[in-house]
Amino acid sequence: MPLILLLLAILVLVFGPQFWVRHTFRKYGRDRPDLQGTGGELAQHLIERFQLDGVSVREGQEGEDYYDPENRVVSLSSWHYRGKTIAAVAVAAHEVSHALQHQEQHPGFMRRQKRVKMAMMIERFSVMALMVTPFIFLFTRLPQSTLITLLLGASGMIASLWVQLMNLPIEMDASFNKALPILEEGYLARDDLPGARKVLKAAAMTYVAAALASLLNIGRWIAILRR
Repeated sequence: MPLILLLLAILVLVFGPQFWVRHTFRKYGRDRPDLQGTGGELAQHLIERFQLDGVSVREGQEGEDYYDPENRVVSLSSWHYRGKTIAAVAVAAHEVSHALQHQEQHPGFMRRQKRVKMAMMIERFSVMALMVTPFIFLFTRLPQSTLITLLLGASGMIASLWVQLMNLPIEMDASFNKALPILEEGYLARDDLPGARKVLKAAAMTYVAAALASLLNIGRWIAILRR
């Protein structure tokens, strides 16, 4: 019985934030014709207002809400680019806030780019290590060689977890130190601000959900290595 409760607690801890994020976006993703504009229109307006030279807005696929600092592009998924919803407006403000961080040379944001590149390199190396593990064991017949390559494989997940945790303060800054004060200037009615606040919290919490999922994967690898 205690084992079942532990498993349930782990499932709630890992998948609870993901469910809450999806629920929040769905709740505040309902069409609101009374809003001043779509998410894409707000993003373009904010880029012009803050004179973010060289920054553009594009319509992305589902889930493609991000700011690309290398190409200086604010990407909004179709739902948020075309939508007149609280979620669309809040997400647009959040992603443009990353462009503002870039313009201001925010130390955390600038460090994030280096961390992301490093994590991607480690992750690619770890995937290669996992792919060659069976062949190394086949040629060496040494259990230690398999253990080493599995540890190298797990390093990619650890690097991903590290980046996600380090990104959280940057996401919180974009949501609550930049996007929310902007929206409070009259882009949303006072009654809509609590909903926008929840969407902005959900935008930041996506990194928490991803970090917990990575932690679960690391736990699985530890279980495999202990066998």
